Amino acid sequence: VQLQASGGGLVQAGASLRLSCAAFGGTVSRYTVGWFRQAPGKEREFVASIRYNGYTYYADSVKDRFSISRDNAKNTVFLQMNSLKPEDTAVYYCAAGSSIILSEVRNTRAYKSWGQGTEVTVSS
Repeated sequence: VQLQASGGGLVQAGASLRLSCAAFGGTVSRYTVGWFRQAPGKEREFVASIRYNGYTYYADSVKDRFSISRDNAKNTVFLQMNSLKPEDTAVYYCAAGSSIILSEVRNTRAYKSWGQGTEVTVSS
């Protein structure tokens, strides 16, 4: 499956953004799809994921502000980001993997297909 991430931009603290991850060449509902982010000088980190069964998982830093969802008709996964903070500034990547066990949904190495990334900048 190929993935295309979009929706990033420059916003002020407290604003909202919705990122999209469109899938091509595969049915997104059959995969675990995750969002990860990488800030300058830092390692890529887990943000949120949605498994094939619809169960969702979040990093502690975003769980009360971000929401991951899936539109099967559009073959797209979304990341709704509310109450954005400057520390949310990063390049956001979506990724997909099949047969990812529950204990691995936060592990970047479990995901085999990656999108190109979309940049989110939050100013204070």
